[in-house]
Amino acid sequence: MYNRKFPCSLFSVVLLLLLFSPQQAFALASNNIPLDSPTYYYLEKLVGLGLITSDVKTIRPYSKSEVARLLAEAEANLAKLGDETPPFAEDLIEQVRKAVPREITLRDESSKAPTFDYNPLSEAKLRYVYLDGVARGYDRPIYISGNQSAFGFIGGNLRPGDGGIGHQSGTEGTPMLENNEGTVYRRGSNGELRFGMEGFFKDKASLFVEPLALVNSDSTVLLQQVYGKIGGGGLELEVGRDDNWFGPGYRGATTLTNNAKNFDEVKLSSPEPIDVAFVKKYLGDTKYSLIYSRLDATGSGVEMRHPYFYAFKLAFKPRDWFEWGVHFMRMEGGPGFTGSSSLQDEIFGGGYTNHNASTAGIDLRFRIPWLRNTEVYVDYSGSDSALFWPIVESYVAGFYIPRLTNDGRNDFRFEFFYGNPKLYTDGKFPEGYVYHGMPFGDSQGGGVLEFFTRYSHWFSARNNLALEYYHTDRGQEGRVNAQAMESLNAVRGFWNLPIYRDVDVNCMYGLEMIHNFDLVGGVNRSNQVLKIDLNYKY
Repeated sequence: MYNRKFPCSLFSVVLLLLLFSPQQAFALASNNIPLDSPTYYYLEKLVGLGLITSDVKTIRPYSKSEVARLLAEAEANLAKLGDETPPFAEDLIEQVRKAVPREITLRDESSKAPTFDYNPLSEAKLRYVYLDGVARGYDRPIYISGNQSAFGFIGGNLRPGDGGIGHQSGTEGTPMLENNEGTVYRRGSNGELRFGMEGFFKDKASLFVEPLALVNSDSTVLLQQVYGKIGGGGLELEVGRDDNWFGPGYRGATTLTNNAKNFDEVKLSSPEPIDVAFVKKYLGDTKYSLIYSRLDATGSGVEMRHPYFYAFKLAFKPRDWFEWGVHFMRMEGGPGFTGSSSLQDEIFGGGYTNHNASTAGIDLRFRIPWLRNTEVYVDYSGSDSALFWPIVESYVAGFYIPRLTNDGRNDFRFEFFYGNPKLYTDGKFPEGYVYHGMPFGDSQGGGVLEFFTRYSHWFSARNNLALEYYHTDRGQEGRVNAQAMESLNAVRGFWNLPIYRDVDVNCMYGLEMIHNFDLVGGVNRSNQVLKIDLNYKY
């Protein structure tokens, strides 16, 4: 209804700029690696071992053609080691090869792809979840302060006034099972089955369908993922339902994650770095993703909102050890608005006439080769703006040590999240950045401070053990009325091991203790989760 042509014009600009990229004649259309696939762990370990340096991590999921490119790099570097080849690295490479057999075969000879091809069972997951607990609700009033500057000191008083009361929405879904594409498990026993099917037309187009059957008190069958793709390399068009992740974080990101249900979307992206000489010369390996969707309809009458949604991410890797990017997302227009918006407010937001809500920021990722390829990263977003200044900041920051020991079989991660009280909220859109009841950014929502740690030991690529601890505070900022600060301490253990050919079992047990549950003073509780997955080529 309102300004619907603007997102389409962005797609047109990107399309025209990249239409004549010389690599398009050799691009291979391929489907994506699911965001919860262990393939990402394998690639991360190969990066830590120094066998991959061209990875652009902050736009995910990876296409299978991109994984084949990274695999080719790892194999070439492994061959240079000769007799010094670590057995663990060979094991990791072998597991990555199993994930992309078609793409390996056709990578250098895409024109030899069959006219029609299909895979009726590309992967499958059978899951059992036992939940003894109650999910936290995020629906509450929250105080949002005024008199703010960018980073607390730049630009003067960009948000004058004494602040006011905002509203947070949504739920965490299932305790201790975040980033699960919006799947919610009920108290007691839950069963789930999902499997993937693929189809291909030459090297030009691909199709992926993933049905999901959930058995519990609210049993349902749905299409968890279904999308078609045309193109590849530096220019790909995807239409359908799929997951997304913008940022370098492991547990969360300030803009997009796979925490909520997958968007029904139109997406233009570069599954592989853009192969244009001047781009590579001045910017390094470059990727982009542009997403257009629509959020839920909420409210009624003059309070009804049904906004359009778009998000954009650019990632650059000018050096092997440095990646940086910019990200942006916006809710735009729809019913419930009157009057027109000024051009300034429409472009920058943060004014009195705009019919949108925006979040924008930057992310940085550094790899330190002389410190066993340790990575340090930060993801910053501003949830409001004053002219071009993004303000009201939130952060994900952390470090990852891929080789606590020289063989790479032990690793450690620390991650910090600060969510401003205004994160994912906006007065013009009362439900905020929530899709099907859950935040589609960081799973913990706004008004949150969290510390997360994870240690992993790898007996082999498919046999690994991980232990996690995290502490979360909700309400250090923004409490109103009689709200009390909620504190959560949780531990989780994971064990993955092969059981037969391409079938693995992955077990997880988690326990959390919550003080002042849902910010109600004196209400304490504990939650427990047991999850057992049988994975086939997943």
